[in-house]
Amino acid sequence: MDCSQAEEYIRSFIDYERFPGIPYASRGYELTHVEELLHRLSDPHLAGKTVHVAGTKGKGSTAAMIAQTLSTSGHRTGLYTSPHLHNLRERIRVDGNLISPSEFAALVTELKPYFEAVNASYEQGAKQPLTFFEALTVLAFVYFMKEETDFQVLEVGLGGRLDATNVAKPEVCVITPISLDHTQILGNSLGKIAYEKAGIIKHGCWVVLSPQPGGIASIIEDICRRREARLVQVGKDITWRRLAGDLQRQSFVVQGRMGAHYLTIPLLGDYQVENAVTAVTTLEILASLGLAISAEDIARGLAHVEWPGRFQILSYRPVILVDSAHNVASTKRLVENIKAYFNYDKIFVIIGVSCDKDVSGIVKELISLSPQIVVTRSSHPRAASPLALAAEFARWGINPRVTDAVAQALSQTLSMAKERDLICVTGSLFVVAEALDYAAEFQISGVKSL
Repeated sequence: MDCSQAEEYIRSFIDYERFPGIPYASRGYELTHVEELLHRLSDPHLAGKTVHVAGTKGKGSTAAMIAQTLSTSGHRTGLYTSPHLHNLRERIRVDGNLISPSEFAALVTELKPYFEAVNASYEQGAKQPLTFFEALTVLAFVYFMKEETDFQVLEVGLGGRLDATNVAKPEVCVITPISLDHTQILGNSLGKIAYEKAGIIKHGCWVVLSPQPGGIASIIEDICRRREARLVQVGKDITWRRLAGDLQRQSFVVQGRMGAHYLTIPLLGDYQVENAVTAVTTLEILASLGLAISAEDIARGLAHVEWPGRFQILSYRPVILVDSAHNVASTKRLVENIKAYFNYDKIFVIIGVSCDKDVSGIVKELISLSPQIVVTRSSHPRAASPLALAAEFARWGINPRVTDAVAQALSQTLSMAKERDLICVTGSLFVVAEALDYAAEFQISGVKSL
């Protein structure tokens, strides 16, 4: 089996990422089949120390910052994230390096009999089959064990309570900002979604909570009390102050448990500072548990973190900005940061969204920019119809240009934009990924392939 065959095999499993809205949480879904499979494989999920990251926004960036710093401090570190921009192997890394095609193919070949035994049990009456995400998560655990990682930093795929990553036993659980998303699956209120995210909190563990809207903090506090978990709240127990920034980096000072940290990150957007403070808080807790992580390690790790597709500038004349804002809350932050960072003559917004998103809420946030709108779609099966998206803008008196592909949308917009204009590509990570592919193909500055 080669790498492409291995990917095809993994994708043959039920994939909730590609077909949204399946109410797994309401039909007795459990993780016992995943735990039993892992036990047959010598419990690889328990081989190293774990940091588990849930939330609606910022969990991937936060996980990347934690993993980069752990690697910088000399700890061999696995990072498991989702979804990916270009390549399925991006989801599984050790010390920043993707699992290689040969390693991926070899692991799938090795694990295939185990996967098929689980699904054979399902056909004989077991509660549920193995899913795409569960199979990939098991593969990541096995890979990290084989690579003898000291740490594994796990980003939750969806929710938390019933996510395949929730079989791990973390030293620290992290919950980044929660907002309304995947409401068909996780619930139609912030309280219900917070309950699902807080499902990662284990008895007696440490919990780091990012700044939250509404009454979410009190919900998490109550869950922590009941599970005797030790809670540290960013913005309450740990504070920060922004110092400076430009279009390449931003600097800030964190008043943490180890004292003051003067830090710089190469990621833009005020929310990335919040994510960085959450990462610092997590790393300080790990240091307090006796792990070798110094203030200098934290500064060096954050200074070298990479996490593309999030408020990323691809060129300057005109400015091409990509940002994977995928719900109302993240779109609101995108608009705020565009206004804070840029002066421009005209703004073009290229947007494509997934079909399960609050399109009207996203459109309402974007119109405050008075943009020229180009609607499009990614090639992902979850992509919403550009015509449906155009109709929503029309309700606000905006008649967008309609295209069927991200490359077409970018090509047409670049032909119209002047040097002092801004082009923003947003709506989903899948749209951003295709914009990055286009930029790399046509050698637009600021883009490098993985």
